[in-house]
Amino acid sequence: MGNRETQRKGDIGLARAIATFTEMGWDVSLPITESAAYDLIVDDGRLHRVQVRYSTGLQVELRRIHSNGQGYVVKKTVEDAYDWLYVYRPGDGEYLVKQCLAGRSTINMKEEFLLRR
Repeated sequence: MGNRETQRKGDIGLARAIATFTEMGWDVSLPITESAAYDLIVDDGRLHRVQVRYSTGLQVELRRIHSNGQGYVVKKTVEDAYDWLYVYRPGDGEYLVKQCLAGRSTINMKEEFLLRR
């Protein structure tokens, strides 16, 4: 998969998350920098840092991968990097895991995480 296609999927996931949280009546803010370990902030009376993922399978990749001058850099999630994990799975639904999954490489989406279809 090309880098541009991957970026578009990330953009779709982020747009879907913003729309969903806004429809739920919550305020949504975006970090100014791209270096944050989270993609947006949701205010439901408290502030929650949200990591957004787009996935076509039940298993969701949690590592962050980016390129630099020497090649690709793979980073696992560190403790307290975000508060919630939002996952958009086209054709299946939206999922919300209300915890940071530090040190893990993947997570399997389960019915208990389903936010809406």
